[in-house]
Amino acid sequence: MKSRLPKEYQNSNANMNQMVRKAQKMQEDMTRVQEELETKEFTKQVGGGAMELVMTGDRKLRSVTLKPEVVDKDDIEMLQDLIISGVNEILQDIEDYSTSEMEKATGGMAIPGFF
Repeated sequence: MKSRLPKEYQNSNANMNQMVRKAQKMQEDMTRVQEELETKEFTKQVGGGAMELVMTGDRKLRSVTLKPEVVDKDDIEMLQDLIISGVNEILQDIEDYSTSEMEKATGGMAIPGFF
């Protein structure tokens, strides 16, 4: 008597090859997204345009531009709060963008440590 594998196992080599190709493409897409993210610049204005921050996707601060009217030696706390707020907001923008792009590259599959 000849034994037969269930249908889902009969073409397992073809399925495995297809899965490997998909995984390789996903890895290439993830690498591309990470490389693009490192050089992409994000800009954020806070305080009604009183301060503008420019940061790269790899979280390197490129510039901080302040309008002269926000520099008040008698109100340093306001300037400090503005800087903290701006940095936190631009970091969140980068995180949101990174997560969105990685989800596209992985087809929505969550891979720990990548975003």
